[in-house]
Amino acid sequence: MEMPGGRVRGWAIFAHCFTCGKDNRAAVRIARLLARHGIGVLRFDFAGLGESEGDFADSRFSFDVQDLRAAAEALEQQGRTASLLIGHSLGGAAAIAAAATLPSIRAVATVNSPFDVSHTLHQFDPASLAVIDAEGAADVLLAGRRFRVGRGLIDDLREQDQGARIAALRRPLLVMHAPLDDTVGIENATKIYVAARHPKSFVSLDDADHLLSRPQDVERVGSMIAAWAAPYLTAPASAPEPSVDAEAEETRDGKFQVAITSGDHVFLADEPVSVGGLGSGPSPFDLLSAALAACTTMTLRLYADNKNWPVSRIRTAVGHQKEAGHPQPDLFNVRIAVEGALDDEQRARILEIAERCPVHRTLERGARFSTVAGDPPAPCERPEAHMDAMDRAVE
Repeated sequence: MEMPGGRVRGWAIFAHCFTCGKDNRAAVRIARLLARHGIGVLRFDFAGLGESEGDFADSRFSFDVQDLRAAAEALEQQGRTASLLIGHSLGGAAAIAAAATLPSIRAVATVNSPFDVSHTLHQFDPASLAVIDAEGAADVLLAGRRFRVGRGLIDDLREQDQGARIAALRRPLLVMHAPLDDTVGIENATKIYVAARHPKSFVSLDDADHLLSRPQDVERVGSMIAAWAAPYLTAPASAPEPSVDAEAEETRDGKFQVAITSGDHVFLADEPVSVGGLGSGPSPFDLLSAALAACTTMTLRLYADNKNWPVSRIRTAVGHQKEAGHPQPDLFNVRIAVEGALDDEQRARILEIAERCPVHRTLERGARFSTVAGDPPAPCERPEAHMDAMDRAVE
């Protein structure tokens, strides 16, 4: 389970590709990106793959479809009803097949998926297929790994009428496909799109490969799915009060990248490329400077409105630097630009009020810390307390 950060927008199930597993890099990254957007995602291994029980030789496409139904039922029993199915490659075909019998599923997204399920047989060399047909099973090289494949799987793939399923899907469908995919050709996306009914959408993944091996391709797929699925997600009736002001969790992308959850909001923090990060978000000290800039601007807006001063816009820039040898080495350089017809006395007062903002005073006075091992919750004040502090600052 990839648990959603911030406000829970809905729940999804991810179906992996033919010879992959729940821990395939693309599956993990897409699921975690969706979780950062508030969409919880269940990943699981189909039989005979990853950490699942069973033998791949006994697997069937129809069994994968049954597994997706069971996964949806398990989520629903936990009060996490899935409204979105996502499938990569053959997993996309399984998602389409399962959706028709799952009333809670409101949308389906496929990535590099085949139109005809039997297309998967193209990955088998003809000699291996002949051995399977004649002897009932054979060792086959798939995606650089050897698998024991039984005739039941081959027969099951040949018997599927995926075109009829797509036409009868009656769910919003997002088809994402890489034109240069040399495992499942782009013509499959064309056939899926033509067979499906509206609402349907197609996104070209440009020069991505079949397994989405590049981080930027995964980022694009995950972000696109999150945006496209928004109208179809089923969010919980009520969300619990946040138990912390902010929480940072490693994404395991790069050396420093973390996903920060703060209330309903989820975003990335990172370090610059020059010091070994990915540069995918503000650094911790950037966030500290941003907090001061934001609080200063908000405090000044509150003061100007209370005074009915003609202030049209306020901008606060903050730069942080270290001064070695100084008893207080951290220096925050604050620059405030106020647009409006103010006289010199009013502008001087603005600068005085700026130094009363709650974050400014917190940094100026210093702080105490209570650091212990454990999971959330972490004691925090409600947002109203922060507003009270801001009100007191401008009185």
